[in-house]
Amino acid sequence: MGAITILDPRNLDANGGNRYFLASAFQENTVLGTFGTSPRRFFHGPGIINTDFGMSKRTRITESMAFEIRGEFFNIFNHTQFSNPSGNISSSRFGLVSSARDPRIGQVSAKFYW
Repeated sequence: MGAITILDPRNLDANGGNRYFLASAFQENTVLGTFGTSPRRFFHGPGIINTDFGMSKRTRITESMAFEIRGEFFNIFNHTQFSNPSGNISSSRFGLVSSARDPRIGQVSAKFYW
């Protein structure tokens, strides 16, 4: 029998391109319906750092009328937030991070009260 090579899936030096973990460290079970050796949910995807910001100013024109202007920013620091890697082991995209969440988004609104 040949020697079994155990690979560390978190070895980032061996990853190429946009792979999040070493996909060659995994293999499908040889017997259908049996459990593998890795624990359930052993690996976490990239984290999310998101900061939202909003500001508003309301100015009274008369006693019954007012004007409000509001600015809102989502992901104001424009921190890159990658989606989770593909977890389908039988796919060629296994371990690939193929998308990112929305970048910074801003909106301005105005409202008139009467």
